[in-house]
Amino acid sequence: MGPRRWNRAGIDAAVQEAAGGLDDGGVPVGAALEVGGVLVAAGRNLRVQAGDPTAHGEIACLRAAGRRASYRDAVLYTTLAPCAMCAGAIIQFGIPFVVVGEERTFGGEVGLLRSRGVQVEVLDDRRCVDLMSRFQREHPDVWAEDIGEPPPRG
Repeated sequence: MGPRRWNRAGIDAAVQEAAGGLDDGGVPVGAALEVGGVLVAAGRNLRVQAGDPTAHGEIACLRAAGRRASYRDAVLYTTLAPCAMCAGAIIQFGIPFVVVGEERTFGGEVGLLRSRGVQVEVLDDRRCVDLMSRFQREHPDVWAEDIGEPPPRG
């Protein structure tokens, strides 16, 4: 299979979710799901807002998309390289293509996804880098909590 195509609207929807999450006082990670060329869902990290440790952006997006028999024609857009939990969901449901806004501020599990046959395209989108850089600078304790690391000592 050759390279898959992706749509600017997908990453734009994910960025809009991430920005909304930051405005709501949460972690600025957004995701959107496209199936058969149609955006069917979007979601944002809601860990802070919902008090739910599993409410990462990709998981919130998959929840919003609802139950699906197959993800064979899906593209998942996410503003940040997926963590181990979100990568696991991508692998579990057989999502074949993931478009990542950036991996500079958090490398995530791009290598794991690729090793499991998922096509991953990293855009290095400046909007995504700026949102997460700002958040990490302003809320280092919340960021550490989100990725399961001890809080920074300062």
